[in-house]
Amino acid sequence: MIQISETAQSHFRSLLQKEGVEGMGVRLSAVHAGTPKADVRLEFAEPADLDGEEWAIDCEGFTLWLDSSSVRYLEEAEIDFIKQGAGMQLQIRAPHIKGQPPAAGSSLIERVRYVVEHEINPQLAQHRGHVDVDSVTAEGVVWLRFGGGCQGCGMADVTLKQGIETTLRQQVPDITDVRDVTDHEQGDAPYMPRTATGN
Repeated sequence: MIQISETAQSHFRSLLQKEGVEGMGVRLSAVHAGTPKADVRLEFAEPADLDGEEWAIDCEGFTLWLDSSSVRYLEEAEIDFIKQGAGMQLQIRAPHIKGQPPAAGSSLIERVRYVVEHEINPQLAQHRGHVDVDSVTAEGVVWLRFGGGCQGCGMADVTLKQGIETTLRQQVPDITDVRDVTDHEQGDAPYMPRTATGN
């Protein structure tokens, strides 16, 4: 499942020996798994730090604990300790951490969420905004909730119809409509105040 090189195991053993805590191991988890911001978190873990749901991988002299909710994203991950310039550096490759495109036959909401996270939100982030999928009806109506710089923004309606809806319809043809359920009056940091456009 996860490949840990001998040099990486030796590196971990050396660090754990310096800590000198009985039963201490290393815990690996995925942060923001399934999104473009996904990353790995590696930390020391004592037995008392574990919640009992982790997967255990027995290494030479220590245990690597995998966060249970991260397991599918860390499948086929590789951990190595390699020469980098004049020193050594820990390297972790996790090819599935950002998620896989939904398979054929996936539910409508899975396909919509994937497009929102991987195509739409990276664009909105340029304006300090994001959008969340509130719900998707059986009839193919997508309800979205704007946040950050998009909540209360005077261009939200244009962004919804000319940007988001166009992208979603291209990627997920089953969609029949895209609607906004955001309370824009509560937006406290809009990218462009609604008053600037007369809204």
